[in-house]
Amino acid sequence: MRVRIGAAIVEVNMSEASPGGIEALTVVVPFYNEAPCIDRLVELLDQFLKCTPCDTRVLFVDDGSTDQGPALIEGACQREPRYRFLRLAANRGLSTALKAGIDHCTTPWVGYLDADLQTSPMDFLKLLPHCGAYDLVNGVRTNRKDGWVKRISSKIANAIRHRMLHDGMTDTCCPLKIGRTCVLQSIPFFNGAHRFIPALVQMKGGRVLQTPVSHYPRVAGEAKYHLRNRLLGPLLGLLVVAWLQRHPVHYQVKGQIHE
Repeated sequence: MRVRIGAAIVEVNMSEASPGGIEALTVVVPFYNEAPCIDRLVELLDQFLKCTPCDTRVLFVDDGSTDQGPALIEGACQREPRYRFLRLAANRGLSTALKAGIDHCTTPWVGYLDADLQTSPMDFLKLLPHCGAYDLVNGVRTNRKDGWVKRISSKIANAIRHRMLHDGMTDTCCPLKIGRTCVLQSIPFFNGAHRFIPALVQMKGGRVLQTPVSHYPRVAGEAKYHLRNRLLGPLLGLLVVAWLQRHPVHYQVKGQIHE
């Protein structure tokens, strides 16, 4: 099957579409002022819903957008019953929007996809076969199409994270993941936690796998991150996760009295 993503024509291997034991999946799509991307994003999600081997629905989470994006999403939800829409009262950042989507997920599995079209929902077909054996399947963006500032800041952040967390991850910030809902609902969330989801899942004893996915240049909308908030914010979040790793709470129940 051929799918257009931006200017690229991508061949999707439908033999990879094994559900991996997943019965139902909710794809959470947080967005903030991404109106130029919405129409194409919905087209790609429509195509994915035709290919997905499991019961799948999509939950859009508006993080306080001030453009026409919410109106476009409302129109898509009226047309497609598998689309749902959650609007936050104010802009609180990606981690908050993602957490809200996960909290409102009722399926056993939840996926995460950014709205900027730099990753494609069709690549969930590469992650699905590995679910069931793992608690989180994390994409790894190959042949990154980002600008030099984003590439350099990512390399610096990855090097520091490897040294402090030892999480074994190549691309922890990849906005394409599938995880067990119960596990993702149990991990601690804070501002910037979306950058450390694999490490937070590992802290809960979860098994994490990473697998390659495609990456595309941004063709519409504007990036929400710059050099300052790509370095300072992740550093503070890294310190939080490192502290949590070193101060876990463990206990065993010796006995229990039932009334």
